[in-house]
Amino acid sequence: MTWLTPLLGGLAAAIAVPLLIILYFLKLRRQDLEVSSTFLWKKAIQDLQANAPFQKLRRNLLLFLQLLVLAGLCIALAQPQIEGQSIIGNRHVILIDRSASMLSLDEDDGRGGKQSRFDAAKKQAIAFIQSLREGGILSGKDSADEAMVISFDTAAEVRQQFTSDKGSLKSAIEAITCTEGPTLVEEAFRLAQAHKPRRLVDGIGMESGPPMTVHLYSDGRIPDAIKAKLDPTDSMEYHRVGTVAAPNVAVTGLRAAREYDNPTKIGVFISLQNNETKPRAVDVELLVDGISARIKNTTINGASNEGPKLSAANAARAGADEKEAAAAVGVNAGAPVNDPSLNKPGIGGVVFNLELAESATIQVRLRSPGSNQPVEADVLELDDRAYLVVPPAKKLAVAVVSNEKDSWLEVALGGLPLSRLTKVDPPRFQQWVDEGKLGEYDVIILENWLPAPGKDGRPAELPPGSYLVFGGVPGGKLGLNDVGKTGPVGIVDWSADHPILRNIALMRLRIAEMRKVEIEPGAGAQVLATSDEGPAILEASANAVHVVAMPFILDKTTWAFDPGFVVFVGSAIRYLGEDVGAGATVKDIQPGSVVSDRLPFGATDISLKLPTGESQRLNPAADGRITFGPLISTGIYEVNWTGPAGPIDVKQGTTASRGYAANLGDANESDVGAVEQIAMAANIAKAKSDSSAAADKRLWPYLLLAALAIAMFEWFIYNRKVYV
Repeated sequence: MTWLTPLLGGLAAAIAVPLLIILYFLKLRRQDLEVSSTFLWKKAIQDLQANAPFQKLRRNLLLFLQLLVLAGLCIALAQPQIEGQSIIGNRHVILIDRSASMLSLDEDDGRGGKQSRFDAAKKQAIAFIQSLREGGILSGKDSADEAMVISFDTAAEVRQQFTSDKGSLKSAIEAITCTEGPTLVEEAFRLAQAHKPRRLVDGIGMESGPPMTVHLYSDGRIPDAIKAKLDPTDSMEYHRVGTVAAPNVAVTGLRAAREYDNPTKIGVFISLQNNETKPRAVDVELLVDGISARIKNTTINGASNEGPKLSAANAARAGADEKEAAAAVGVNAGAPVNDPSLNKPGIGGVVFNLELAESATIQVRLRSPGSNQPVEADVLELDDRAYLVVPPAKKLAVAVVSNEKDSWLEVALGGLPLSRLTKVDPPRFQQWVDEGKLGEYDVIILENWLPAPGKDGRPAELPPGSYLVFGGVPGGKLGLNDVGKTGPVGIVDWSADHPILRNIALMRLRIAEMRKVEIEPGAGAQVLATSDEGPAILEASANAVHVVAMPFILDKTTWAFDPGFVVFVGSAIRYLGEDVGAGATVKDIQPGSVVSDRLPFGATDISLKLPTGESQRLNPAADGRITFGPLISTGIYEVNWTGPAGPIDVKQGTTASRGYAANLGDANESDVGAVEQIAMAANIAKAKSDSSAAADKRLWPYLLLAALAIAMFEWFIYNRKVYV
C-alpha cells in the first residue's frame, strides 16, 4: 500500500482529533433556574459533572464514533492506494502500436471471449495512466507524473503532449484507432526524443532534460526496431500484448500478368504464408467483380527455425546479418532454438489462369477446406483476403520519330505485340502536333532527335504524352539540363526494383560517349541508372509529359547485343503506355501510404470512393496530379472523373474511373506471433512479466463512505439519547 498525500492526512489528524477531545472537556455555560426537586434531573446532574473541567473522561459512545469519522476523513486525505504496477520516474512516453498485426484476436477479454491486441494494449495503457502519481495540495503540481501519448504504424503521430491531466491522456488513448498497415517505430522514437524538454546549463549550453521512461505497447513485430534509439539517460519498458504461438495463414502477395501474344489471357499469382509449425490446408477462392470464379485447395508448408534466426524481412530491414540478429536475441548463430518467434514462416502459392479482356476487380479469399467458412485457428482475418485491379486487355500503339534508316531499336520493336507501330520523320511529327493526332499513340519514341530550341535558346517543351527518348536530354519544365559530352563510361548502379529495370542487368553495358545531365533542384526527376559520369537512364514528368530518357546514342553502346535490351524496350513501352500518357501510376499500394497519380489532361469533377462506400472530393494540381492518403484500410479505392480516359481506365459515357488496390501484403506483419524481446539500437527490450491492465486501487472513496455511514449512525444514537 502507498500513500499519495500522507503529510496532508497527518496534519489534518493532528489538528482535528485534539480539538474534538477538547470539546468534551469544556464546561458549558447554563442558565440558573430554581426547581422544587432534583429527583427527575439526574441526567442534568451527570451532564454537569461531565462538563466540569479537568475531570477524567468517561466512556462515551458518541466520542468514539466521532473519532472514527475523523480517522476515516484524515486517512482519506492521505489518499491510500494499493499499487497495481510499479512505476519508475515521473516523465513517461506511451507508444501504442496501431498496425495491422494488433488486430489479431488472441487476448482474453475477461469474459471468456477474445479481444484484439490493440484493445488490450489500450486497456493496459489507460490502467498505467490511472496509476500515475498526482500532485498533492502541499507538494504541488510539480510532483505529479507527466506523460505523453504517441501512436504509430508506418508513420507516428503525437496524440497528446506531456501533461499530468489524466483525463486528457485517457481521452487521447481512447481516440486512437487501429489501421491496417505495416509497422515502423523509428519515427515514433524520434518524435519522443524531439518532445523531450531541454535545459540550459551554464558553461555547457542546451542539454537533455530529465530522464524519461518509454512504454512500448506492442506485440514486438517491428522490423526497424534495430534503428530505434533512446537517449542514454532514458529507459524503456516493453509491454507485450498477444501470444507467442498465435496461428495465422495469410495472403502475402497478389499480382496479375497478361500474355504478350494474347493479352486477353491473364495469370493471377498468389503468395501464401503459414506461421504454424505444422502444414495448413486452405481453400483459395478467386472472385472477379465480386463473383466467385475459381476455388483451389492447397497446403502451405509449416514454419521452421532453419535459416536466419530473424525473419527475412526483419533482417533485411534492420540491415543485420545472421550473426548480429542472433546475438541480438540472445542465441548463437546457427544454433537450433525452440523459440516459436524465431521460426521462419512456411510459404506456398497458387496460380489461376483466366480469360479476361475487360477491366476487372479481383479478390482473393482464404477459406477452411471444403466450406465457405473463414479459416479456423487463424487470429488475424485481415490478411486472409487481398485485392487487385486489372486494366483492360490492350495492345499498345507506338510511334517512332527518327531520321535513322536502319536501327537496332526497330529490330527490338518488331518482336513486340503492338497494335500499331508507326515510324515518322520529325516534320511529320510536328504536323501531328499541330493537328492534335498524338493522342492516337500510347508511347512516342524519340530516337536521336528532339524538338529544336526556341528563339530564346531555351529547350522546346514536349507536347503532352509519354516518351521514350534515346540520344538526347529533353529539357524545359522537366528540369533536365544538357551540360556537355562525356567520354567512355560504364554503369555503376541502377534501380533493380523499378518496373522498367526489373530482371535486367546493366553491369556489362559500355557507352562510348554520353551527354552529361544536370537535374535542377526540385525537379520531378528520378535517376534509374547511374554511370561513372552521372545519370544514364532518367525518368521525369511535368505538365502532362512523362519521359524515360537515355542521354546516349544506342549505336554507340554495347546494349543492342544484349538480350536484356529487348526486355528493357518492352518493359519501358508497357510502363509508359499503361500510364495514361501523363505520369507514373501506382495501382498496388499498402495502407499507411500516400497515393500520388496523374489523371488524363482535361479531367474535371474528380471524386474518390473509399472501400467503405464513402466519397470525397479531390482537387487536382495544374498538371493533373492528384494525391490522397495516408490510407487507413485495405480494399479498392476508386477515382472517378468527367473527361477523357486512358488505356487502363474504365469509360462509361462522359465519366471515367481508375481503381487502386490496397493490401497488407507484408510477410513480417502477417507473422503475428508476439516476441518476448526486441533488439533495439543500443539494448535488448524484454517483455515485462507483469504487463497487465491492473491499475492502482484507491481506497479513499471507501473510507469516505465508511465515515459517512458512521456519522449517520452517530446522529441516530444522539437523537435517541443513548449513552454508554
